[in-house]
Amino acid sequence: MPSYTGSCLCGSIQYKVNKMMPKMGHCHCRMCRKFHGAAFSTFAEAKKKDFHWVKGKKFLKSYQAENGTIRQFCKNCGSSLIFQALHTSDEENETVEFSLGTLDDNIELKPDAHIFAGYKANWVEICDDLPQFYEDRSSCLIIK
Repeated sequence: MPSYTGSCLCGSIQYKVNKMMPKMGHCHCRMCRKFHGAAFSTFAEAKKKDFHWVKGKKFLKSYQAENGTIRQFCKNCGSSLIFQALHTSDEENETVEFSLGTLDDNIELKPDAHIFAGYKANWVEICDDLPQFYEDRSSCLIIK
């Protein structure tokens, strides 16, 4: 299985992912839209043991939202890098979500869902056939 590298826009921070988990999705929640300055964010998951900062950890800046989620970005260029939710499940606490847009490598996996589609920006139309969950993957599907 190949490993992947990623970095921020200015190159101050670099990371390596030894193994990606198969779930990756487009998140339309308001916080992700603000964090990325875009219509949605696209994240992949890795176990914490498979995600490593290679360079520039000192340039990481953290923001903890009111809901307890922690988002980290480069304090030099502002690139949105990772997201960690505080879950009740020990298994979920062992994962980190990273922004697919920061990968330096091509990947074979593709996003498999839209999450928090019930909160998408009103000016966005989702035009693919991926499942759209109203909130997270355990919530109801939105029927087109």
